[in-house]
Amino acid sequence: MKSEVEIKKSIEQFIIFLATERGLSINYQLLVRRNLEKFANWTIKQKNVLELNNITTHEISKYLQTRKKDGLAPSSIRQHIVSIKIFFRFLSKKKIISEDVAEGLFAPRPEALLPKTINEKEVEKLLESITRNEPLDMRDRAMIELLYSSGLRLGEIIEALLENLYLDEGHIRVTGKGNKTRIIPIGKKAIEEISYYLDKGRKKLVNSKSSSHIFLSIRGTKLSPSRIWQIVRDRSKRANLKQPIHPHQLRHSFATHLLSGGADLRMIQEMLGHADISTTQAYTHVDEKGLRKIHKKYHPRG
Repeated sequence: MKSEVEIKKSIEQFIIFLATERGLSINYQLLVRRNLEKFANWTIKQKNVLELNNITTHEISKYLQTRKKDGLAPSSIRQHIVSIKIFFRFLSKKKIISEDVAEGLFAPRPEALLPKTINEKEVEKLLESITRNEPLDMRDRAMIELLYSSGLRLGEIIEALLENLYLDEGHIRVTGKGNKTRIIPIGKKAIEEISYYLDKGRKKLVNSKSSSHIFLSIRGTKLSPSRIWQIVRDRSKRANLKQPIHPHQLRHSFATHLLSGGADLRMIQEMLGHADISTTQAYTHVDEKGLRKIHKKYHPRG
């Protein structure tokens, strides 16, 4: 069929364009080819579509609706839309078609992934499982307390300095994304553990290579991101939590537990260092999810 040859030839030209002029990866080329060939095969089966210029926005929408009815995930639908849009933009620029009928297509918004958290009992279990026997135990307990108490990012805990730590006043100054500095409160338990670590543990890790970073490695240098990840995961495994956790989950838990306790969203935004309140609002969905569970469990008609 003429239409089949025309469409598949155009797809081939487009894939060559992606490879040679755009320099896109082979995996991306294969993904786009697969998406476009599925669209082409469906289009060719439509008796009223004989050539590329006959494809309308309605036809494309009809195809996408069919894919949705087939149970294709929103993320995959999004991929199909992107592939079709960039294909028709190419066809239009090359004057292969007279009008870009895919220009007005809107891809579904990607599903927002809710932050994974651990509950207050799990936080307590994690922290109480870490002894104060050795300098590294003291360090890990103090570090995890601070991650949970103040919601620091991984990079912020790594770069936390002694001169920016004000235990008597109960806060720490950190520099986060966009080189923005903020002051964050530290809870009583975290102050206690940090004080103990500084007094009994850190001095045993210090050597000639050491700087003023609060948390030091066994070699006396600042910790790496991968090492902190490993510490938090290993400690959570030893505490027999349901699943091993990562440092960012302590930040998420910090925000979620504050919100559950009645803290103002703007204050949480300030402590987390979010530039946009919409980023912080993700935690309201976590809280709503928890409230729904409580309602279902305890309400007589839940």
